[in-house]
Formats: sequence, C-alpha cells, structure tokens
Amino acid sequence: MNEKAYWVSEINRYIKHIFDSDFALGRIWIKGEISNCKYHTSGHIYFTLKDKSGQISCVMFAAHRAGLNFKLQDGQSVMAQGNISIYERDGKYQLYAREIRLDGAGLLYEKFLQLKTELEEEGLFAGEYKQPIPKYAKKVGIVTAVTGAAIHDIQNISTRRNPYIKLYLYPAKVQGEGAAATIVRGIEVLDSMNMDVIIVGRGGGSIEDLWAFNEEEVARAIFNCNTPIISAVGHETDVTIADFVADLRAPTPSAAAELAVCDIREIFAQMDEYKQLLLQLMNQKIKLKRNYLEQIKLRLEYGNPKSKIQQKRQRLLDIEDRLELLMRQNVQQNRYRLAVYAERMRGLSPLRKLSQGYAFVANEEGKTINSIKQVEKGQKLFISVTDGNLEATIDKIEKQER
Repeated sequence: MNEKAYWVSEINRYIKHIFDSDFALGRIWIKGEISNCKYHTSGHIYFTLKDKSGQISCVMFAAHRAGLNFKLQDGQSVMAQGNISIYERDGKYQLYAREIRLDGAGLLYEKFLQLKTELEEEGLFAGEYKQPIPKYAKKVGIVTAVTGAAIHDIQNISTRRNPYIKLYLYPAKVQGEGAAATIVRGIEVLDSMNMDVIIVGRGGGSIEDLWAFNEEEVARAIFNCNTPIISAVGHETDVTIADFVADLRAPTPSAAAELAVCDIREIFAQMDEYKQLLLQLMNQKIKLKRNYLEQIKLRLEYGNPKSKIQQKRQRLLDIEDRLELLMRQNVQQNRYRLAVYAERMRGLSPLRKLSQGYAFVANEEGKTINSIKQVEKGQKLFISVTDGNLEATIDKIEKQER
C-alpha cells in the first residue's frame, strides 16, 4: 500500500490556508439572524448567523467590540463583516467578525436607540416634566387616522364610560411619508383648543409602520404641548419614542380611552356613597344637638324661678296635706281623750250628784255650807236641787255623832 496518509491537523491547516488565501473570503459581508448569542467573560462574543436554510458560526473578539454601539440579541437581523477561516482544532469554519450593523428593521432600531439616548440625555423623558392626567376630563382630543381601528375603539369605550364626553378628532396620517408632520400639526391644533387631555396613537404594527412616532419632531411636539398627552401606539410589546416623552403611556388605544375618560357610573356610585355618608353625619349631628338642647332645657327649667316656685308650691301643698293629716289625727286623738275626760267628769259632776238626791247649800253670800259650824238658827240658806232652787230658814241645828 503506497498511498500517503495525512494527519487531521495537516488537513485542517491546509484547508485553513485555502480559506485565508481566498480574497473573497478575506473581507466579506454576511446577512442573517442572530441566534445562540453568548457574551464570554473573556470579552469575546460567540453567536450564529442563520437564514431560512443555513447557518454559520461566528465570533467577534474583544479587540473588535469597540465599534459595536448596540447589544447583540437573539432575533436581530444584522450584517456582519469579517473573514471566514478554519478553526484548526475543531476543523470547523466560522466568520471572524470585525464589524456588525443592524440590517433593515435593525437599522431603524439602531436609529431608534440613538435618538432615544439623545432625547433622554436632553431630559425629554424626565419625570418632573410629566403632567398629571385630569381625572374628570370633559374634552378629549384624538390624533390618529380617521379610518383606523384605533378611533373606533377610543370612541366606543369613551362613550360607554361617559356618554357626556366630547371627543375631537384630528385626522392624521399615521404611517408613511409625511405622517410625522400631520401628527405634529394635530397636536398643535388640539392644544390650541383647550382640550383636557389628548390621545396620540394608532394600532400596532412593525417598527416601519410605527416609525412616525419615533421621529424627533413628534417627540418635541409632545414635549412642548401644554395639554397632557397619553400615547397609545401599538400593542403592549411595541414601545416608541412618543411613549417615553408622553405624560402617560397606554399599551393600546382602548386602554388610553379608559385612562382619559372617567367611568360616570363610578362617579354616580361615589355620589350615592357621599350622600349616604352626609345623611348619616347630619343625623348624628342633629341627634347630638337635640340631646344638647334637652340638657340645656333641663338646666333652664331647673334654674327657672317659675320652676322653683312650682317646686315650692308643690312642697307647700305636700306640707299642707301632711299638716291636715296630722291635724285630723290630733283631733281624733283629742276627741278620744275628751270623751274619756268627759266620762270621768261626768262621774264628778255636781249635777249628777244632785240628780242622785244631793243638794247644794249656800248662804246669802254664795259660800258653800258644808258644816253646821257655818250656820246658826234663823239664818237664811239657799238650796239648789236638780230642777230648781229653794230658799229656807234654819230652825234647828243638830250635830251628828260619828
């Protein structure tokens, strides 16, 4: 067997020499979508470029990263420039990138990032410049396309939440050439009409579709507007420069309508709550005042001379009733005692004695004669009996022996 065999490393070195010798592969631009992007701790960036039917491994060494002004991310469309060569150890060819640019939508995104950085540094996104959205707006201006779904969504939700709201539409071009200028004009016109709030927006779309809202002139018109502005551009995942400058960002036009227009049903419900609360507080206040008046009334009645007179009159009446009772009791007791004494006196009465056969004898001077020593013969005496008086003369005096 006379065939010569080569080592793997020899073959890889040979192929590498072929790649390095090819002028076309020495400075080539390749377009594709980034995937499997990894930032190594060494500073190198490893990634893959792919399209619908193929892929190629890529690396950008740390020495070449100085010219990269954006962060590589999976899904980005880019154009990478460098040379294609073999990595001898693995026998794999790859692109050694020296420059990377965003491609197509990527270029717009790069422009977006650049303008965003400039305006942010200038202060257009600063919170201190944000105006509060009025809670009870009466006039709402809208800058959007007259035929788009956005105006219909805003109108339906606004009138449902508050049928008394006034909506003012400035029909703007929201896509393509001249769109930014009409949006700026719409903002200026509605701002001069003393709106309570202005909604600026459109439905979702690609970065190309939404680009008018990434223009610097639109951003400055929003910033210089005296009326609070709600941006409503695209869907939740779509963010534009207008969203950063606006006083408030809504993810959709429908959400913007909900933020701009108060729900009148909530107002009525709140009014009912306030009404009930006021009635409750009024009733409590009236009750407290009524109790206070009752206390004052009692104090006045207690300190009123008329009241005192009434009290003393009542007291006198009570005393009178008590005295009358005591008098009746005293009279009754005295009557009883009198009856007892009368009965006793009746037993001692001279008349009673006389009625029993006794008589009362007195001389001419009216002195009682109770002894024979007080009289003499021929003396005139007066004798009282129960039914009359007798006049007699003493004929005989006889002493009674005991």
